[in-house]
Amino acid sequence: MTTTENHSVATKSWPDAPTSPEGWIARAGEVAQLLAVDAVARDKGRDLPAAEVQLLKDAGLVTLLGPVEHGGGGQDWPTAYQVIRTVAAADGSIGQLLGYHLLWFWAARLVGTPEQIEAVEADATKNKWFFGGAVNPRDNDVAVTDEGDTIVFDGAKSFSTGSRVSDVTVLEGALQDGQHVFAIVPSNIEGLTFHDDWDNIGLRQTESGSVTIDKVRVDWSSAAGFVDKAFAPRVYNTLNVPTIQLVFINFYLGIARGALEEAAAYTKTKTRAWLHSTVDSAVDEPYIIDIYGDLTSKLWAVEALADAVALEGNKIHSNAWNVTAEERGDHEVRVAALKARATEVSLEITSTVFEALGARATASKYGFDRFWRNVRTHTLHDPVAYKRREVGRWVLTGELPEPTWYS
Repeated sequence: MTTTENHSVATKSWPDAPTSPEGWIARAGEVAQLLAVDAVARDKGRDLPAAEVQLLKDAGLVTLLGPVEHGGGGQDWPTAYQVIRTVAAADGSIGQLLGYHLLWFWAARLVGTPEQIEAVEADATKNKWFFGGAVNPRDNDVAVTDEGDTIVFDGAKSFSTGSRVSDVTVLEGALQDGQHVFAIVPSNIEGLTFHDDWDNIGLRQTESGSVTIDKVRVDWSSAAGFVDKAFAPRVYNTLNVPTIQLVFINFYLGIARGALEEAAAYTKTKTRAWLHSTVDSAVDEPYIIDIYGDLTSKLWAVEALADAVALEGNKIHSNAWNVTAEERGDHEVRVAALKARATEVSLEITSTVFEALGARATASKYGFDRFWRNVRTHTLHDPVAYKRREVGRWVLTGELPEPTWYS
């Protein structure tokens, strides 16, 4: 095993790919152990996470959802969410990168034709593509122009997670009639310029900076789900939102678990009992015991709900061509409820652990603040109040959320 000098993750040779969900989750645990070694140091810098992405490739995690016949893991979303959670516990940035990658890997299934799905998944799995996504639907900032046999994407996106470490990028833009178009292009294609301007307080290694899309031309055949320039919508096309919200939820919970586990390890070895206490050790301090009991109970409860909702969603994924609007809506309500609780619990855990650590634990060398910064940065993605609203409307009126880019 070797380690690079710029705080990149260690490398490792891996045995044959696991064949069971338990095996893949264990593999993710091994990856997490390697990521944890230099996680604090990497968080302080802005190094390109190329070695970390290569680790995900070498371990087989980037092809976790890929077809077995092409060398993929052949796993389902419940396993993928557990893998994301496990990786994020060690490094929230890499957990997010993996989660977004898996969503965009799955994008062909969400909106593509059967022929596109087969072709994309074969190529992505065989070549171990790492996906980025220049998709920010809130702003109509990329125009798509029909030029006969080709379409042209032109504009810019404020965020493009994965950018410079990706092999391929999912582009999104709108035709003149308002119809959105998705296409997968090589990340080094002419006209695609990633800007090294991601400088936020958390998730520092996610490569989520802006991108300029300058007349990127692709064949109409690359437009996901389009046949003869026409898109035939189906309910499953709208599963991108609950699926990626579950990705968010699971790396939030992974970050929270990482904070709790690292804090507990510190408390066992470094935290001191209060001088006016009647105990000699921090592990016997009543208020510290209460903090860990309270936070762990809350985390376990939300993790259990997350696992249950993942299984519910998997039934929809396995019936992609026949899912009904009601099934989709019921699932989105459950995801919304879970998103609200996961946001609250992850913010609470990553902040409250300091009360059990003591003042010395605020030293930057320990990096305990990175857990809160990572969660706080991403939980602002969309207002959690609107998630609670979806649940409240369903409870009071039976109204199901209308599919949007955020619901």
